[in-house]
Amino acid sequence: MTKKMSKKKIFCIFYPDLIDKTKTPSCSLTVCEDNRDFSILKFHAGPPYEDIAFKIVSEEWDKSPEHEFRCHIQNGVFQLWLHFRKQKYRR
Repeated sequence: MTKKMSKKKIFCIFYPDLIDKTKTPSCSLTVCEDNRDFSILKFHAGPPYEDIAFKIVSEEWDKSPEHEFRCHIQNGVFQLWLHFRKQKYRR
């Protein structure tokens, strides 16, 4: 029996007090040195905010048209929507 598993992650970070409203917060992805199955997703917005980091699985992102990839800021909320590429699961 073969099943496909789909994973989606949505990050919504609230930045109400950004000093420079024209500069968009950024994110970076680095592979964990101790365990290559995971990566660190780090968000940087600048003062007065500190960086925020999340540990996520190291899988390829699906950027196809049917799986919308979003990375934008609107009304002080930075949103990152990502879908991981479907993996076949076999029992």
